Amino acid sequence: MLFWMQLAVRLSNPRDDVMEDSGTYLVSHRNVVAVRRLLRFGGVNFVEFLHSLDDLQDRAKLAVPDLDIPRLELKDNGKGNFTLFSHWVHTGFGHVALGLLRGMADDYGALVFLEYEGAELGFEKISISVFESDFSEGRAFDLTQIAGEVA
Repeated sequence: MLFWMQLAVRLSNPRDDVMEDSGTYLVSHRNVVAVRRLLRFGGVNFVEFLHSLDDLQDRAKLAVPDLDIPRLELKDNGKGNFTLFSHWVHTGFGHVALGLLRGMADDYGALVFLEYEGAELGFEKISISVFESDFSEGRAFDLTQIAGEVA
C-alpha cells in the first residue's frame, strides 16, 4: 500500500485514482497480457466473466501458487445488477478491482456502470450494473493464441 501512496504523491493524484489506474493497466497494457488472458478464460461475455470471479483466487493459485490475491465474491442482484465484495489484508484493493472491471468491460464490449461503495467489516464493495453485454465489438480474444503474442 505504501507504493500506491508514494506514487500518488509523486503524480499529485488521489491514491484511489492511482490504484484504479493500476487495475486498468493490468488488463489493458501489452506488457501484462498474461493477466488479461487469465481473466478472459472466465467467460465469453462480461456477465459470465463476473460470475467467474468467485473462482479467480483458486485459478490464479493454480498458475502461480505463491500469488496472494484478494478473495472475491459476486452477488447477483438480478436484472443485470451485481455487487462484488473484495476481501484482502490490504484495504484499497477494491479500487484496483474497479480498474480491472472497467478494463474488462471495455475488453468485452459491455456497457456497464461501476461504483466503488467503500469498505465495511473487512470487505470492499463495488456495485455493477450491466446495461448491455454486447454494446460494442470489444477486443479480439483467441484461446488458441500463443502466450507470447498479443491477444
